Amino acid sequence: MEERLLEREDERSVRGCCGDVTAEARRVGYLAGPMVGVSLSLYMIQVTSSMIVGHLGDLALSSSAIATSLSGVTGFSLLVGMASGLDTLCGQAYGARQYKKLGIHTYRAIFSLILVCIPISLIWASMGKLLSLLGQDPSISQEAGKYAMWMIPGLFAYGTAQPLMRFLQSQNLILPMLLSSVTTLGIHIPLCWILVFKTGLGNVGAALSISISHWINVLILVLYIKYSDSCKATRLPPSMEAFRGVNEFLRLAIPSAVMICLEWWSFELLVLLSGLLPNPRLETSVLSISLTTIALINTISYGIGCAASTRVSNELGAGNPDEAHLAVRVVISIAIMEALVVSVTIFGLRRVIGYAYSNEDEVIDYVREMVPLVSISVIMDSCQSVMSGIARGCGRQKIGACVNLGAFYLAGIPIAVVLGFLLRIGGKGLWIGILSGATIQTILLGVITTFTNWQQQAVLARKRVFEERLPLESALK
Repeated sequence: MEERLLEREDERSVRGCCGDVTAEARRVGYLAGPMVGVSLSLYMIQVTSSMIVGHLGDLALSSSAIATSLSGVTGFSLLVGMASGLDTLCGQAYGARQYKKLGIHTYRAIFSLILVCIPISLIWASMGKLLSLLGQDPSISQEAGKYAMWMIPGLFAYGTAQPLMRFLQSQNLILPMLLSSVTTLGIHIPLCWILVFKTGLGNVGAALSISISHWINVLILVLYIKYSDSCKATRLPPSMEAFRGVNEFLRLAIPSAVMICLEWWSFELLVLLSGLLPNPRLETSVLSISLTTIALINTISYGIGCAASTRVSNELGAGNPDEAHLAVRVVISIAIMEALVVSVTIFGLRRVIGYAYSNEDEVIDYVREMVPLVSISVIMDSCQSVMSGIARGCGRQKIGACVNLGAFYLAGIPIAVVLGFLLRIGGKGLWIGILSGATIQTILLGVITTFTNWQQQAVLARKRVFEERLPLESALK
């Protein structure tokens, strides 16, 4: 009789565990699915502009490609990185039910990012001259400078949109973000076509359409936050009090930016190195195709990573270490399954992918040879994206920055240089080097995640949320 009772209790505990896992998987799916659409839609704004500009000729395409690449390295990557500090601050504050702090942190982030946009805009305004000094073709430099100049308004819009999106993400309000980004993309495509071809602006019209589209996205987000009942508890009117604690935001924003930029820049450096190889046109083309494919696929893992940071930060802020640990296990399992499915799919399409980018047999054959390495990269990138999201949810961006510095700049890039140039393996060698860095990054983040003391992380999260009094509370006392 006692054995039967024990068996029933075991069955109930197993069912309870399975129920918890299923419920958590649904929460993660609710967050991750729309976030994939958000990241994909925003990424396609740049892609569609490049596609439309490509019909103007080689000069317009090459100049816009250089301007887009440099704007990502010098501007957009930095803004995305700094805004990621809100993954910790807003996510944990929402979990702790300190709703007014979400508005305060968001104002601080917008203020800080707009200030950062000012020196970046000066760099973009001088991009044509800088490229000429670096030895680029004068005509390409001039056109790239014009393209970057007309993207400056979009830079400020991007710096405003990123904190607003983190504000909504931390509250699990993902569907409004999806609606906003999809609507923006839907407006951007015909707008870009009209400005490029109908007004005679050419590639300048494409850059201007990007700026307008980013401001449209900001407008939609602001209107939703202002008038939606979903944000009633968290929105605040602008106040000078909100900007007095900017240092608190910067303590997480700076290492967040370093963490993301170090990885982003390593892939851009890969393309630059490919231009120094024998037959640089072929090497650069194939590596660009491979990186474009990876960037497109990474919108999936990025969405899962955002779900991870939101779930972990919410539960830690609420003082629920066990739930945070469960969220970590579930989201990692989902990421691994997603990575395997996508990796196998990419490998199966290895003979087809090249045709999507080129009609030249040499390029198509080289892409087919690169696809196995790309398939492995998909697995590594998916795992690290999720574990990076977990690190942001915990507020461990400094550790993540140190990991990325060691993995890519002390290991990955040196290995790429040795294989690509000294051993003359070429583009494959460069990719193997970066893949080695990504593998080391994934292993280190995996070890850190495995040995995390979640009880301690919950205590630290609660301390972070409550260590600063709200200005409103201080005024009342």
